[in-house]
Amino acid sequence: MAVFVALGAFLMTLFGGWTAQRVTDRRHLVLGLAGGLMLGVVGLDLLPEAMRAAGHEIFGVPQALLLFVGGFLVAHLVERLLAVRQASHGGDPRTATSREPVAYGSEQSSSPVGGPGAVHDSAHGAAPGTNGRVPEVGLTAAAAMVGHSVMDGIALGAAFQVGEAMGAAVALAVIAHDFADGFNTYTLTSVYGNDRRRAVVMLVADAIAPVLGAASTVLFTLPEEALASYLGFFGGGLLYLAAAEILPEAHHEHPARSTLLCTVLGAAFIWLVVGLAA
Repeated sequence: MAVFVALGAFLMTLFGGWTAQRVTDRRHLVLGLAGGLMLGVVGLDLLPEAMRAAGHEIFGVPQALLLFVGGFLVAHLVERLLAVRQASHGGDPRTATSREPVAYGSEQSSSPVGGPGAVHDSAHGAAPGTNGRVPEVGLTAAAAMVGHSVMDGIALGAAFQVGEAMGAAVALAVIAHDFADGFNTYTLTSVYGNDRRRAVVMLVADAIAPVLGAASTVLFTLPEEALASYLGFFGGGLLYLAAAEILPEAHHEHPARSTLLCTVLGAAFIWLVVGLAA
């Protein structure tokens, strides 16, 4: 039953990625919505669930919050290390470590990231207009999303082990928020200068992941505390990407109210999903 339900998550993930791909002519709106979705997933879904399941404290601080901060710092460290690595291999260290925004109105950025009009730097793998953003960071972030989707499938299978009612509640949450997962996976991969093919590959991997996760639960039972620890750590990394990368990119060149509205709507959508699944 869990594997059958996970097929719904598979389709919803692909739909989310397809949506992100279709609206890349309004890139600032895509990024604004993605940032809101990521913020909502972290603050309204992942972190509360982690806090409920991992209740004990370490030196006066809940374990889930410690791992949340750790995930944030690890994401920051990985990005810095990859940026320095690019600079050491011939990239411009000023652009590799800066947050200078993309010039959306320029000739270099007239096409969507990875689209037919995008020209890629053969030496460094980054598209012009990405201002030194490291494609490996996007792939790493997308891989984390794939890992999260595997855990979604495992959580789905574990819920059906508890009972049909629990499984149905988790299924609603997983299927609904996998739209956000697919949207964010495609966006995270492409915004760092990866071409469309890589973005689609990561999207398909993210779609298959919950099915594999659900199927794996016939072999083992996941301890609740281990799942909670993972959710806290992953939430910290996801918040870093939303706050330090996606939202600044969305709002710098396009500080329009429509961009802000997309961010608010993204967070509100996750709130609705969490409320329906409660």
